[in-house]
Amino acid sequence: MKSYIFALLTALFWGAAPILGKMGLAKLPPFLALSLRSFTISAVLLATGLLSGSFKNLSIETRSFLFIAGEGLMASLLGQLAYYYALKYSEASKVVPISSAFPLVTVALAFLFLRESLTLKKFFGTLLVILGIILIRG
Repeated sequence: MKSYIFALLTALFWGAAPILGKMGLAKLPPFLALSLRSFTISAVLLATGLLSGSFKNLSIETRSFLFIAGEGLMASLLGQLAYYYALKYSEASKVVPISSAFPLVTVALAFLFLRESLTLKKFFGTLLVILGIILIRG
């Protein structure tokens, strides 16, 4: 049950965020906007980590660090920057559904690299995502 609540909160936050992003990008270039966003997030995370004691006894395996750093570079830097450019030059109602098709990539890569199963439900779900992208492009 907890996972569904967090998933719904994710949908709420990620659904509202593009509206703020689109409004902020009206007078900012995407790179500067992403820099401001990243600085704000970093400051909040650093303060929270220090105040909560989450950084005590910090021990991180190199492999884990590299995977998380790579994920951050792909999602929070490159993906977000491309998303900001798309959002700046198009309608949020078109950009968000298309950029939200990332599960197609995740399903394929999870099958290839994580050896996750490709069930009939996942297959038809990805087909519906593709159909949704085709419909929203118009």
